[in-house]
Amino acid sequence: MSENQKKTIYDIAQRAGASASTVSAALNGTWKKRRISEATAQRIIEIARDHGYSANLQARALRTSRSGLVALLLPEYNRFFSQIAQTFSREVRARNLCPVIIATERDPEEERSTVADLTSWAIDALFFVGTVAPEDLSRQCEAARIPHVFVDQPCARAPSVVTDNRTGAQVLTREILASMTALGGVGTGPRETVYFIGGDRRLPSTANRVEGFSEALYSHVGRVAPSQIIAETYDIDAATETIAALYARLGGLPRGLFINSDSVFEGVLRFLATLPEHELDACAFGCFDYEPLGQLLRFPVHMMRQRHKMLVRRAFALLGEDGKPVIEQVQPELYRAPVRNRLT
Repeated sequence: MSENQKKTIYDIAQRAGASASTVSAALNGTWKKRRISEATAQRIIEIARDHGYSANLQARALRTSRSGLVALLLPEYNRFFSQIAQTFSREVRARNLCPVIIATERDPEEERSTVADLTSWAIDALFFVGTVAPEDLSRQCEAARIPHVFVDQPCARAPSVVTDNRTGAQVLTREILASMTALGGVGTGPRETVYFIGGDRRLPSTANRVEGFSEALYSHVGRVAPSQIIAETYDIDAATETIAALYARLGGLPRGLFINSDSVFEGVLRFLATLPEHELDACAFGCFDYEPLGQLLRFPVHMMRQRHKMLVRRAFALLGEDGKPVIEQVQPELYRAPVRNRLT
């Protein structure tokens, strides 16, 4: 056989000194069920990789009704969702399957049509991240008998793993309040308090963060005004307009800002970059997302890091169970920025 000729499963079996069915089990991840040793499975996988073997997924789908494809639907490619996608891809490839990652831009019609397209490809499983209409998507998957799980967005019909947004928001708000105290105190006046910027209150993640924010603030000052919560969209341009409008209405920055997500943070930064340093020093900042470059900013920012690796790993674990609609929460991690007071 020519070295340029595409290798088949039988070529791999010959080189490995194993049967074609053993090679197939090793490559499709079912070797444990066949009671094939891990050493044998790994040796076969390495031989296949060294000789450039790739499965014919269309042929596999026709033969077994399984395509070897596992899909992830996410809203956009911001830092957090990109981290989710990268971890997902690694987990799928570790199972000798092929990852498919699609951004649907928080459009419910795009989500539904994408699921319909993937169903026609006999997709093996679907992971949904931050979807707009989770129950509708779950019904689609149930009708097609596709195993599915939701990440970062709970679904009442399917297993879900989410960040504990409420507790995380409470912790982050308390850190912002502590920094505000160091900057001169927390009050109830329009500029003496903290504002929640960004997100969509119709989504559970933002709704839970608003609840955690409100609870922490109320326990501190006994009051939360509706005007302190501006949570209508994650759009970057809208975030820039929102902080600019707030600045104009208050006649300056408030004493504290809770910024909801890294995309909103980017939009807010566009406006903050136009302000003099002394105005930034007078405000305490917190972001419910982790941005490594935030450590290089002119002002300190407390950040809540969502544990993307744990979210994806737990999602795979839930997918392998009975598919019951359970919700598992993962605690986020606080990055506490050093508090600097250059006003005195």
